[in-house]
Amino acid sequence: MTALPARAAYNFEHFRDQLADPSVLDYSVAIRVFRAPLLAVAVGGPRRGGSFPTSDMTVALAVRALLEGRHGYPDLRLVRPPSSDTCFCIEWGEIPPAWRDDVLRGRFYGYSEAAIAKYLRPIETRDVFSARMTAAPERHPENPK
Repeated sequence: MTALPARAAYNFEHFRDQLADPSVLDYSVAIRVFRAPLLAVAVGGPRRGGSFPTSDMTVALAVRALLEGRHGYPDLRLVRPPSSDTCFCIEWGEIPPAWRDDVLRGRFYGYSEAAIAKYLRPIETRDVFSARMTAAPERHPENPK
């Protein structure tokens, strides 16, 4: 496991395009786990917390050791997310808000309003489709049943 400059991360452009204040990437770090460098985005500006999911506790502890003492990674902690398919996660900064409010969580993680709206659009579309599918079927005049 290695710490690399943020720009080395496979997902650097994704975060650069989604964050309200991409300057936080200037002091973020890419963490290479099993050949794939992924971004651990530091806190700063509107971004109040961050996380890095891992496959097991050994990897999580190694990630925490790499981030320890770096600017932008305060209050590092090992957590096991209740609604995630990952085994362990390293979090930093403030405690994230509940999973139920995607807008609040998006703002907490420093995403732009446009990025949050884009993320929510497929969910809203799915909800509308689901409501239509569960509504009472329309009756056709030729088939009143």
